[in-house]
Amino acid sequence: QVQLVESGGGLVQPGGSLRLSCAASGSIFRINAMAWYRQAPGKQRDWVATITAGGLSDYADSVKGRFIISRDFAKNTVYLQINSLEPEDTGVYYCYAEVSVVAAPLINRVYWGQGTQVTVSS
Repeated sequence: QVQLVESGGGLVQPGGSLRLSCAASGSIFRINAMAWYRQAPGKQRDWVATITAGGLSDYADSVKGRFIISRDFAKNTVYLQINSLEPEDTGVYYCYAEVSVVAAPLINRVYWGQGTQVTVSS
């Protein structure tokens, strides 16, 4: 089994910054794409950013230029640096990973973290 554990959320004033982390653990053979999603109160979960196994990244238009996704392959960890925070960035941020496990190295499965709350308010 694979677990994703996020950390780094909190309360921050508009214009502030946070760095979210998500560490994957378990019987991992290979991690392919990793991503961040977020869910604002009363809304659907939306995609924020993705980083591939090759290190290529992509972002939702609403966060381009403010958010930076990165990855430490040795630690099976993905990060999201979020800058110039706005109240509209408030929500629960979820980590996503496409993982194959040792017992089934050719099968990719999707795993989600439990989420970390980010609240932007003065």
